[in-house]
Amino acid sequence: MSAAMPPKDTRDKLNLETAQVPWRDLQTYFARGQVVFVSESLDLLEVGEALAADDKVRFQQWMSEGAVGDVPVERAQSWYDSDARLWAVVIAPWVLVQDRNTRN
Repeated sequence: MSAAMPPKDTRDKLNLETAQVPWRDLQTYFARGQVVFVSESLDLLEVGEALAADDKVRFQQWMSEGAVGDVPVERAQSWYDSDARLWAVVIAPWVLVQDRNTRN
């Protein structure tokens, strides 16, 4: 077994695996409850690192602030209707998604 990756290596790996994905391609994961919404105010890679490190404290804080959580059905429908492309990174079994099109 290999040792756990140092944080910088984790971030570099996640950066390479982050891509824009059509929301329609994520429907199966959404139906399974495996899609995690990440607010535009957060760094997607930072959230991915915290999830990979099982940092429950940070996740609880983000969740209580509404910055991370389930994708509301209304938002999912809006993304579907507009054929949205979202930034996504997989931290199996989760898919983190962020809609950067709504940033000011």
